[in-house]
Amino acid sequence: MCPPETLASMRSPEISRRNLLKFGLGAAAAAALPIGSVQAATVRRTTFRNVLDLTHVLGTQFPLFPGAAPFRIQQAVSHDKDGYYGSILTYWEHSGTHMDAPVHFAPNGLFVDQLPVENLVVPAVVINITEKVRRDPDSVVTPDDIRAWERRYGRIPDNAAVLMASGWGARAGSVEAFRNTDGSGVMHFPGFGKEAIDFLLTERRISGIGVDTLSLDHGPSTTFAVHYTILPTNRWGLENLANLEAIPPSGATLFVGAPKIAAGSGGPTRVMAVW
Repeated sequence: MCPPETLASMRSPEISRRNLLKFGLGAAAAAALPIGSVQAATVRRTTFRNVLDLTHVLGTQFPLFPGAAPFRIQQAVSHDKDGYYGSILTYWEHSGTHMDAPVHFAPNGLFVDQLPVENLVVPAVVINITEKVRRDPDSVVTPDDIRAWERRYGRIPDNAAVLMASGWGARAGSVEAFRNTDGSGVMHFPGFGKEAIDFLLTERRISGIGVDTLSLDHGPSTTFAVHYTILPTNRWGLENLANLEAIPPSGATLFVGAPKIAAGSGGPTRVMAVW
């Protein structure tokens, strides 16, 4: 972050090499200059044709789980007054597209900053239950759904993230539609069933799970059995994912940009898929 006087100097149409060095930019400028016989480094590239953002924009109107502290944005500095722009954000860790770290439901679980990075770049398995959800918004992913996926696409890869696509992400623009609360205060939206989590933990090797709804558990749950089953195993969960129907059921790689916050129980997360 540059101080205002630095920014003011950089606005000048003529910036000397001396000024670049003075403001710590000289090394970068010098590195860009051709240097005699130095050979270009060999770059090994990983190629892919598609990349898709699975992250909702997080703003003050994004639906939160009932009882959560509101998301607030307070502008702290402005270009006109201070020469640069910035805001102070105040939010509940589990806002927007976010991660549930193990410690969120497990006293001895890993904090979000302790998650191994190799568990954050993983194969994506997308189990689509949209048709079930159209008939019953309280539907859950079951072991039969997982077996049906495997009959078509093969065994779930080791260290995969198993993601529920239910079409619910299309409702994220409305708090009422996303929560889908009935007259008695019970929410109705899909999630994972505990039996599916038991199957994944005992029969397969996964890194985590994800949903396009407010919770890993379906809306009517009062026990949060899915949270209490998977998070204590030091696996993670992703909630409020977007665009899951637009990535292939098999063959994509998930990049999970979990926040590296000390002693965090999770946090807003940028999630992308490539294939």
